[in-house]
Amino acid sequence: MKISSMFDGSKTVLSFEVFPPKRTMPIETIYKTLEQLDGLHPEFISVTYGAGGGEANKRTLEVASYIKTQYHIEPLMHMTCINSTKSDIDQMLKLAQEHDISNIMTLRGDIVPDIEPKDDFHYAADLAAYVKAKGDFDICGACYPEGHIDSPDLVTDVLNLRRKVDAGCTHLISQLFFDNSYFYSFMERAHIAGINVPIEAGIMPVTNKKQIERMVTLCGACLPPKFTKMMQRYEHHPEALADAGIAYAVDQIADLVAQGVDGIHLYTMNNPTVARRICESVGNLFSVPPQR
Repeated sequence: MKISSMFDGSKTVLSFEVFPPKRTMPIETIYKTLEQLDGLHPEFISVTYGAGGGEANKRTLEVASYIKTQYHIEPLMHMTCINSTKSDIDQMLKLAQEHDISNIMTLRGDIVPDIEPKDDFHYAADLAAYVKAKGDFDICGACYPEGHIDSPDLVTDVLNLRRKVDAGCTHLISQLFFDNSYFYSFMERAHIAGINVPIEAGIMPVTNKKQIERMVTLCGACLPPKFTKMMQRYEHHPEALADAGIAYAVDQIADLVAQGVDGIHLYTMNNPTVARRICESVGNLFSVPPQR
């Protein structure tokens, strides 16, 4: 099933993201996580792509295939272009087809200091166009409510996003954010730019201080005063911080769903307990048809 067809306006789509275990860990470590996430009834689960290529990316395929065959949930398999040649992508697409995986998320990928980038693809839009030409794939792209960290300004950022859509992306998932007003402003820019594909809001529940420090460094997300005060108040109390972080995510989701967002993409960090607590708090919101 193509993921883009899930956004039919009858309900708000709920999806999750997981990542394969490190190469030093057995692949089975992700299976218990997936078993617990299955009970939360996501519409689809995305699986991230290793920055180093090779064996790490085979794990992406293995986890995606397991989700499909074991739980009959559509997987969204990430592919990055910065460390991939056309031959690498051809091989992964061939394997995806053999495993009946038709949903691909095309990303530039993070620059890894010790790995020389490949030259076959420079941007995610280039990879989206290439994947579209290779078969009947449903292509997802990433979007950035506060602008991509490497983009000079918000106008350039939304124009680059339009190129992704023109290249073949049929739906989008946003980078994490902690202030919903940034997402609503982004949606206005996207509409003005003629971007009319479904857009999911990416939500990451923060349960420890190191987690948020790392993510902010990577993506440059702004921390609103309310969030910062929460971190300062509970940073030395792990259980209290986890409760506060979950409550903050629940508040974000409730507001987004009430405003008619197309979907919520929960960055689970492979923590089914946190995902369950959030879903138990907001699950009934997804059963109410959105107002258009």
